[in-house]
Amino acid sequence: MRKIATLIFAAMLGLSFVSTAAFADASKGQKIYSKKLKKVCGFNGAKFAAKHTQDEWEEIYEEGKFEDEIQKLCPKYKKGYLKPSQLKHVYDFAYEYASDSGNVPSC
Repeated sequence: MRKIATLIFAAMLGLSFVSTAAFADASKGQKIYSKKLKKVCGFNGAKFAAKHTQDEWEEIYEEGKFEDEIQKLCPKYKKGYLKPSQLKHVYDFAYEYASDSGNVPSC
């Protein structure tokens, strides 16, 4: 019985690591911003993320207007430049370091 409980616990622990890797990540978003958007936007990620509060970023993303907002903030940005999976990470980055978050990115 103890072996079964240990096996179940190990399986649940393993699944928790797999499932969290599937979600968007602010640090990946920061790297994507630094590599792909910093030059296009003309300012660093801290300034980009601070353009809105967390609630505003969330509303923009939920309405499906996140890429439009990037284009508005960064006029040189062309739609489709980032893949949808990359946009999720950049959104997490913007949300994590929004103007009201109190967090400051290192880029």
